[in-house]
Amino acid sequence: MNIYAVNASPRKKWNTATVLRHALEGAASIAPDAHTELLHLYDYRYKGCLSCFECKKLGGKSYGRCAVRDDLAPVLEKLLEADAIIFGSPIYFYDVTGMMRSFLERLMFPCFVYDKDYSSLAPKAVATAFIYTMNVTSDVMEQQRYPEKLRTTESFVERVFSKKPLELYVNNTYQFSDYSKYKVECFSETEKANYRENQFPIDCQKAHALGQELARSCVSS
Repeated sequence: MNIYAVNASPRKKWNTATVLRHALEGAASIAPDAHTELLHLYDYRYKGCLSCFECKKLGGKSYGRCAVRDDLAPVLEKLLEADAIIFGSPIYFYDVTGMMRSFLERLMFPCFVYDKDYSSLAPKAVATAFIYTMNVTSDVMEQQRYPEKLRTTESFVERVFSKKPLELYVNNTYQFSDYSKYKVECFSETEKANYRENQFPIDCQKAHALGQELARSCVSS
């Protein structure tokens, strides 16, 4: 069994990466023999879809697969054979990072068939989950309808990989190790620090539980 977590944050040891590691640990606790791996998208040099349509060319050598051969190519091949994928991203301007968007274009578009049903060429059903980290509170997240906006992308992932993604929202995140070094008036460092001390460990536990649920779905299928 292969379970991957994809970190779309430029930081490898901060909020998003931390909760992804806990999710992988949770998955490993259910499937100890599984291969688990955390992939950092900012380690790779790549672009989004180039609209070459080689993935749609009948009889072409790249039909159903991205034809672009860059740093992301071996990652895409690996993930298409995964049993579970956890997508993790901070929220920038109400959405996942640009790196995640470009990555998802390259991962998913080749799998979509231009038939009347937009059927999928993914080689297998894959259990998936999204973990989102953001500095707004859960109240603001709901008021601004973040979940509704994010579900659009989730629906495409479900269509490609045949399983509805799990979701975890990590709110009110602590952005800096020292707020005094930055121009910040819209957040209280004290409140942020207290929230991180009390809530972030709970969020990590939730990520662990999400990883367990994801692994169980793979074991039972």
